[in-house]
Amino acid sequence: MRIILMVTVLMLALRCVGQEEQKEAVVRFTFEDCINYAFGNSYERQSLELTRQSQDLSLQQSKRDRLPSVSAHVSEGFSNSNDGSLFSGSAGIDASVSVYQGGSIKNNIEIQELALEQAGMELQQYDDNLSIQILQAFLTILGNEELLKYQEEVLNSSYEIMRQGAVKFEAGAMIESDYLLLEAQYATDTNNVVDTRIAIENSLLNLKLLMSMDASTPLEVIFPDTADIAQLSVLPSLEEALSAAESYSPELKMGQYDIDIAGMNVKLSKSDMLPSVSVGAGLNTGHSGWGNMGNQLVNELSESVSLSLSIPIYNKGNTRLKVKQSEIELQRTQLSLANSRFVLRQTVTEEYYNVLSTYNKYKVSKLSADAYLKSFEAYNSQFLYGTITAYDLLSQQLGYTEALNSYIQNKYSFILQRKILDIYMGKKITF
Repeated sequence: MRIILMVTVLMLALRCVGQEEQKEAVVRFTFEDCINYAFGNSYERQSLELTRQSQDLSLQQSKRDRLPSVSAHVSEGFSNSNDGSLFSGSAGIDASVSVYQGGSIKNNIEIQELALEQAGMELQQYDDNLSIQILQAFLTILGNEELLKYQEEVLNSSYEIMRQGAVKFEAGAMIESDYLLLEAQYATDTNNVVDTRIAIENSLLNLKLLMSMDASTPLEVIFPDTADIAQLSVLPSLEEALSAAESYSPELKMGQYDIDIAGMNVKLSKSDMLPSVSVGAGLNTGHSGWGNMGNQLVNELSESVSLSLSIPIYNKGNTRLKVKQSEIELQRTQLSLANSRFVLRQTVTEEYYNVLSTYNKYKVSKLSADAYLKSFEAYNSQFLYGTITAYDLLSQQLGYTEALNSYIQNKYSFILQRKILDIYMGKKITF
């Protein structure tokens, strides 16, 4: 009886805690809400977005390199000698523009454009990885919530069995050891409920962390429709899945951008071997003394135009070294992309077969859980009529509990693997 009292106090305490938490406004999120909230609040995502914006500024600046540069100067001086003192000054404005730089300006603009697109693809890759992590946390919560529902049903049944056992024990129709087994089972079932509730809270805390949500915010997830699992089992062929993954993969696209940028860097290095041409112009004037300042400035006004041609001849092999290094970097990026494609195909293939495997496990475990449930219900009736012992009943209940745990684990494992495969293929996760 002490076990019953302790369990009752524990359950009441948990209810009080739950009621206290419900006093705060509860945030109820669907999976889509979780994703949207995470994308809007993730600090790392905001940092990546700032990186993309910075790259956009670099692109705009590279385009301005085509424009002329203009500068102005003004100076005023004073000199003193035996002949007297003299104030003098000059002023002018100069402009220059690069006409040809071996294509370096054009190449640099293309590099910055590719880098901007790559930054956007890096953001997409982060979104996919974050979506997978949120999906795992979300489904863990759903699985534990469903498990908790069944555990509470088992707990209610266990309590009723223990109550019936107490009546039999007091009437002398049950030995003490059997009754103690019933009490112990009720305590175990209660502990299972408590453990699952704690697991749910821990999973909610992990989900909040992934969403960059304050840990003290009361959060509940809204159950999606997971009943039509047979529909999820419909898969494309493996080759279709691989083709879709290769076409979508942000990682492969980023690798291709690396190749394109490396190729442009080869051109940029070679441009240092080519001549450069620039044009300059200036307008200058000055004065000597303060007398007739206006006339002096007009009379001293001068205009200039210049054409500059620079031809590289020899710079100790530095340019050739840069070209060789950029060509090696191009080869390295090509190898990196080939390896990324190989790893992606291997990963998607494994994920594809994981989906098939977990679906088969789900079907088997569902049949097993249904069978154990019917058997447990039958044993429960037999126990109430006194035709079997408490040990027989509890053995059957243990089998049902294990089958139930396996069923729920396989169910949500299959959903997780299937949704991850969708992400690899570039499909939006929906429930």
